[in-house]
Amino acid sequence: MKALGGDWAMLLLGGAPRARLFRSARALFAPALFALAASACATAQTPPPLSEGDLIASARAIHQRVITLDTHVDINPALFTAQHPNYTDRLATQVNLPKMDEGGLDAVFFSIYVGQGAQTAEGFARARAQDLEKFDAVHRLAEQIAPDRIEIAYSAADVTRIAAAGKKVALMGVENGYGLGIDLAAVKEFHDRGARYLSLAHNGHSQLSDSNTGERDGIWQWNGLSPLGRQVVAEANRLGIMLDISHPSKASNLQVMALSKAPVIASHSGVRAIANVSRNLEDEQLKALQKSGGVVQLVAFNGYVKVPPPDSPERAKALAALRQEFGFGAGGAGGPGGAMARMTPEQRAQFQGRMEALNKQFPPPPRANVKDFVDHIDYVVKLIGIDHVGISSDFDGGGGIDGFNDATEAPNVTIELVRRGYTEEQIAKMWSGNLLRVMRDVEKVAAQLQRNQASGNP
Repeated sequence: MKALGGDWAMLLLGGAPRARLFRSARALFAPALFALAASACATAQTPPPLSEGDLIASARAIHQRVITLDTHVDINPALFTAQHPNYTDRLATQVNLPKMDEGGLDAVFFSIYVGQGAQTAEGFARARAQDLEKFDAVHRLAEQIAPDRIEIAYSAADVTRIAAAGKKVALMGVENGYGLGIDLAAVKEFHDRGARYLSLAHNGHSQLSDSNTGERDGIWQWNGLSPLGRQVVAEANRLGIMLDISHPSKASNLQVMALSKAPVIASHSGVRAIANVSRNLEDEQLKALQKSGGVVQLVAFNGYVKVPPPDSPERAKALAALRQEFGFGAGGAGGPGGAMARMTPEQRAQFQGRMEALNKQFPPPPRANVKDFVDHIDYVVKLIGIDHVGISSDFDGGGGIDGFNDATEAPNVTIELVRRGYTEEQIAKMWSGNLLRVMRDVEKVAAQLQRNQASGNP
């Protein structure tokens, strides 16, 4: 009896108070009971890890349920005609309607892109004509060629409505305000044609803003925004156009975010702390974007995801000759004039065949892959939060990485997000929810500014 302790011995002999006994029992056994309960609770709440097959199946199901939206895809208007081959065919392009169907890609912002040229009346007129040609091409696809398969969205509500109806969603974003010229009224014209985001510059300073490319030589035209650029920011706010900070200079981007009354976006950018190129955003810009309530659409562009080592001299020489032959110039496939986007299907096939042969003869450095891309997502989530992250590709304008090289491979991004522990709710935010929230906020600001203007209360 002594080994059981005095209280237990007294109980067996009928002499110990029961309350004191229970306190002793609790003190003796509580730690073990607590550990057992905790273990049982953990077992009940933490499911066993999914097998690779189950994880992929779960991710593909999520991919089908959420609205997937890519905020930057370049186009060739020659493929937006009634004659085949056109965008309704499974072309060699990275994006077209069959490939969107195959990859479960629901919505895209088609880029109304023009390269930067001379800031002259003639230059502005040429740029405007190219912009209008691309606006017309998107309208032709959605209204004449395939109205049963794709529809233009002019608002966030349109996106959800069209996707729910089972059709693809077409949106338009202006990449480079060069085509606006010096006419502020052109902003409204572009809005009425469907523009729902606007970048004030591309590669090269514009009449509205400095470009990130000023870092090459340290020469700046405006030290940020021009006086007209500041007016365009206000007009975009009034009309409900999202301002896009992917290509302008850091100074311009910070000024835009300070001036704008509505959240801004970066339609196709990466993290400069990971890939140190001028097109990517530094932490200071990302934090300012968070403060504005905006979203950065991280881009699956090889050179913006991972900075590759220099090409060998032999490979560099062969690439330069091939680029010159196909009219790419110094900027590559997505460079001045969008040479890749302008190719015919036959030219694109010829170029791709030549590139494959060149790569066999002079192997390139390893490309960025989906894991590298999602590293950018993880970084931004940790820095500024899940509500400020989105996804883009820059397909048909130079974009593409191993595992996400065209629209058919979009599920691979979702699979990697699931693998890293992101929930369906978080994935829905990244694929479209955050961008649509910004669109709604921009629409609300525009409505309020227009009411103020109508009442004479600016």
